[in-house]
Amino acid sequence: MPRFKTVSEALRIVHEREQLRNFGIIAHVDHGKTTLSDSLLAAAGMLSPSVAGQALFLDYLDLEQKRGITIKSANITLYYEYKDRPYVFNMIDTPGHIDFTGKVTRSLRALDGAVVVVDAVEGVMVQTETVTRQALEERVRPVLFINKIDRLVKELRLTPDRMQKWLANVISDFNKLIDVYAEPEYRDKWRVSVQSDTVAFGSAKDRWGFTFSMARDRGITFKDIYEAYVSDNLEDLRKRAILHDAVLKIIIEHIPPPNVAQRYRIPKIWRGDINGEIGRAMLECDPDGPAVMMATNVVVDPQAGIVATGRLFSGTIHEGDPVWLVNTRAPQRVQSVQMFMGPYREVIGMLPAGNIPALLGLEKARAGETISTVKDIVPFEAIRYVSEPVVTMAVEPRNPRDLPKLIDALQRMHIEDPNLVVTINEETGETLVSGMGVLHLDVAMIMLKEQGIDIIPSRPIINYRETISTKAGPVLAKSPNRHNKVYVRVEPLGEDVIELIRSGRINENMDRREIARILREHGWSTDEARGVVAIDERGNLLVDATKGVQFLQESMDYLKAGWMDVMNAGPLAQEYARGVKTVLHHFVPHEDPAHRTYAQLMPAMRKAVLGATLLARPTLLEPVLGIDVKCPSELIGSVTGVISSKRGKVIDIVQKEYLVLVTGEMPAAETFDLAEVMRSMTAGKAVWSTHFKAWRPVPNSLLRSIITGIRKRKGLPPGVPSPGEFLDKE
Repeated sequence: MPRFKTVSEALRIVHEREQLRNFGIIAHVDHGKTTLSDSLLAAAGMLSPSVAGQALFLDYLDLEQKRGITIKSANITLYYEYKDRPYVFNMIDTPGHIDFTGKVTRSLRALDGAVVVVDAVEGVMVQTETVTRQALEERVRPVLFINKIDRLVKELRLTPDRMQKWLANVISDFNKLIDVYAEPEYRDKWRVSVQSDTVAFGSAKDRWGFTFSMARDRGITFKDIYEAYVSDNLEDLRKRAILHDAVLKIIIEHIPPPNVAQRYRIPKIWRGDINGEIGRAMLECDPDGPAVMMATNVVVDPQAGIVATGRLFSGTIHEGDPVWLVNTRAPQRVQSVQMFMGPYREVIGMLPAGNIPALLGLEKARAGETISTVKDIVPFEAIRYVSEPVVTMAVEPRNPRDLPKLIDALQRMHIEDPNLVVTINEETGETLVSGMGVLHLDVAMIMLKEQGIDIIPSRPIINYRETISTKAGPVLAKSPNRHNKVYVRVEPLGEDVIELIRSGRINENMDRREIARILREHGWSTDEARGVVAIDERGNLLVDATKGVQFLQESMDYLKAGWMDVMNAGPLAQEYARGVKTVLHHFVPHEDPAHRTYAQLMPAMRKAVLGATLLARPTLLEPVLGIDVKCPSELIGSVTGVISSKRGKVIDIVQKEYLVLVTGEMPAAETFDLAEVMRSMTAGKAVWSTHFKAWRPVPNSLLRSIITGIRKRKGLPPGVPSPGEFLDKE
């Protein structure tokens, strides 16, 4: 018997694709996503209406409840009847803080629509823009819920007429995001408006909301809202403007069912033959086709092991089905088909296409995996993140005997959160944990302690990148046995090509002819575009420019390994490389295969790339964060002073009615005490957020000291090596 009545009701109609909706709730941090989800749960009978808005049911981790923020994405299935017709909603509540934006990215792949929640006073914020852009890039249709309308009355003291003008500006700002980030064919269709009922207004905390048609039919005006708050009597408003009616009405009428959404989403996220059997089955969301699913989230259950959750695009998945993990190239068997209900899972035995099943038994599955009952299938496009880890901590157990326990816990956390990167320095034995920001790492450390591991974390360390400023080479390096010669040249890779790599438009798994076509569109010559032999996802390329060299193909994997070794640890400070185009200019191998081994060719290539890089004026790149601050106009001087004191610069200052928006940027290395300094200088009256913006060269005045500090921390010799240490003469 299911724990929740909604599960048994939902299972009766999960086969009716027109009555399914897959949607998420996305927003800037603290704009009210989880509070809104409480009201939707109450509508499905899963939560008492009296506690909706305070329960924060989907923030089920103790840490989430204590901090008042969403850290993990939470899946839940809701059953709801609208106009006497039953519907099933697969809903995902996502984090809002920028440090956890990777979870939003993964969740969106499973969804067809998104309710974007915006604070009525703060309006469209940076993370609103980030998550909306992510949704549009996945062809996930957004609708808008403007929350915290009560703040317009209680804090800004706006009259009903001025409330409507204020909200019109919020809607206009949101539509600008759609104009900028939506593909041309969806811009007009997906713009939101009051008249089309693609916008709802309300207060999730106070449990009321309405759309234009609801207000017209029930006689609700902004004057009613104003008077309800002035008189402190909200009961009549709650009865006439039922929040879940407004939001679920928008979802049912404007977010498409899976069989409609997949017709335009599949060509975007899958590069296989759309006209083939598998392609047609996914376009039609065919429950009788081959089972094809993408795992968008993986959790590690202490008892059940790996639980892979994701979108089933075609076919029907059953308990006991043999499946193939396409990326991992491994056969597995589904031990159990379940459905997530917030912190719980319900065993359901099977689910058809268009739903979001949770599968047990796939121990090798990871987020991004393509799972299918068919072996020979093109995998889904890789999930690309808007940011990358920029902060690192070294972690060690207080008791050395706990080291295996620590490593095991960190590996489980990385499986659940691929943006939390764990590396072990084999030379120093250091365990390093990298995350999207200080909060991301802080949460990870707390989770380790909650598992009973007493740890000693280091202070946060900023991650840098190494790059080059000019061309160098060709240079020569010989193998240790002196029988093989490798000639290499390097040059900076243009930002346009780096963006192609970072966005996934070109990647290691693509057909080389398609890569060549795209690079030719960006100004590359035909020969060089055809010569790309390896792509590093951080923004580096290896190009083969040799002509008619013997034994090259059988040697290429060894040469790639030497190149990748340098991309993973550059010569200045052993930081990752970014924006380096490496060209294999010539290769003179020995005729005897015994002299062309990995032990000979890998070091030769590594030396050649290191030497060429050191000749190309190498430098460090540091992560720069964008910052947006909202404050009263009298605090502009204090806010700009804080930004300037952090090696930052102010980009824009915009007056918005009662508040001023200050936009700027600053190096991530200067932000560790930003909260304390900003609160001190503004008496706590400023609201701000930061987001990853770009990699920028470290100022020359700081370069040497930063390199020296990194090398000392890593136990490297103090001086940067010279090119001559790696290169040879004829």
